[in-house]
Amino acid sequence: MIATIQILILLLVVIAAVAVLAQRLDIPAVILLVVVGVALTFLPGLPAVQLNPDAVLLLVLPPVIYSTAVAMSWSEFCFNLRPITLLAVAGVLFTTAAVALAAHGLLGLPWSVGFLLGAIVSPPDAVAPLAIARRMHLPRRIVAVLEGEGLANDATALVLYRFAVAAVGGEVFSLGHALGTFVAIVVAEIGWGMAVGWLMLRLRRWVRNPRIEILLSVLTPFFAYWPPERLGGSGVLATVTAGLYISWNGLRFISAATRLQGIFFWDFLNYLIEGLVFLLTGLQAHALLSAVKGDELRRSLLAGAAVSVVIIVTRFLWVFPTTYLPRWLSSALARRDPAPPWQWPFAIAFTGVRGIVSLAAALAIPLVTADGGAFPDRDLILFVAFAVVLVTLVGQGLTLPALIRRLGLGVAGRREQRAERAQELAARGLAIAAAMERLGALAQAAGSTPGASPEALARLQARERDRLQHLEAHGRDGSNEERPASDPDRAQSEHALEQQLIDTERETVNGLYRRGEINDETRRRIERELDLREAQLANREAEAPDVGV
Repeated sequence: MIATIQILILLLVVIAAVAVLAQRLDIPAVILLVVVGVALTFLPGLPAVQLNPDAVLLLVLPPVIYSTAVAMSWSEFCFNLRPITLLAVAGVLFTTAAVALAAHGLLGLPWSVGFLLGAIVSPPDAVAPLAIARRMHLPRRIVAVLEGEGLANDATALVLYRFAVAAVGGEVFSLGHALGTFVAIVVAEIGWGMAVGWLMLRLRRWVRNPRIEILLSVLTPFFAYWPPERLGGSGVLATVTAGLYISWNGLRFISAATRLQGIFFWDFLNYLIEGLVFLLTGLQAHALLSAVKGDELRRSLLAGAAVSVVIIVTRFLWVFPTTYLPRWLSSALARRDPAPPWQWPFAIAFTGVRGIVSLAAALAIPLVTADGGAFPDRDLILFVAFAVVLVTLVGQGLTLPALIRRLGLGVAGRREQRAERAQELAARGLAIAAAMERLGALAQAAGSTPGASPEALARLQARERDRLQHLEAHGRDGSNEERPASDPDRAQSEHALEQQLIDTERETVNGLYRRGEINDETRRRIERELDLREAQLANREAEAPDVGV
């Protein structure tokens, strides 16, 4: 136990050091962690660190998927549902079939083993490429499609994986039965995910304690993931559905204080999980290399190179036709959603980086089949999966920034950001105007509004005018700038009024979002500032002396 704790602390030290180095070198930390992990594993005297596949699939994957789903824009997910489905479902099936064909034809593997290998390496990982995409200011729709694909493709791959493992074990495979089971899993997991999201939001509103609410948010992905996974599904779709449900409905149930604390907590938790997982991925290199030697090592290297080429080429062969062919066949689709420039599908195709799910699925292959025999080609599958992860994550991941610059996508992304900034300023102006209108209505009914003294209303009206002038002059409303402290009597009369103004601005901003006049990212930025104002208001109210004593 002491040795395990010491190794964990050592890994955390490495993660911190690599994060600093990655920041200096302007390299995504997850990629550098894999490279450092591979290098460390060959140091003499370093104890072997094994990656437990159950820990990855049952403990690591649920919170990562859930936090990504909560951060995902529901409106963007729905708008891009067609390309996301084509990539996350049909694209995974196409890649699995292509890898199976190559494994059978080039490597001589049985069809069942080939399909198992295809299911393992078919789902791209979204963590590393999205970190690069956001830093390089890729157009928002590309990021949304990659995010959505990363949320859903693991579900397709893990269901295929279960069928393939059973087929290798000697079970008869039926396409009709497999399709029916897959549809049943999708429907059941979506329903379960919505039920978990609905229940957790109401529990969080009932407890009304930020620490307990955050604890419930940590438990949510496991409640969503574990039951379907144990019943033969993947658990991924249920977790994604719960996250998207909470993302869409959370504003009505989660308090400002909880949201502010939750943002920091989940950001740190994801940073820690991703760092440990990618470092552990690199640390598997020595164990995988030691399992294959001599002629077997040469065969494994050739297999790894061949499968890496197949999945990279296959993704291009899938992305371009599915981007343009539907628009050629449907003029209505072409009018509603015009075809993007070729640089967009090229960037999406190039970001087919494989990650921890592929390696964990390979490690989870049983040692023996259902009939008691040794699982065929298990070591080869493990080696090929690791080779694919290493080639795509390091090779494609490190060259992706240069490719984005070469394609000129960063310029398009920055143009989008300028347009979004203009929308954000307009939304802030409308929110302040709505607050001023609310103050005007309160001033007219000052006699019947508790706590709405003429002096308090006048002060707040002057402040809102200053905010609007500040917004027009400086491009920000100055709502979180320091203000002179109010005396106790003034604080008592203004707190309730200020809360009404915050609620009015929030309603205005969310109305703009639901009408599609601002995007989710803009809404979240303004909402976070409103949460900060509400938290500051609550703190001032808590610190004010009780003037009634």
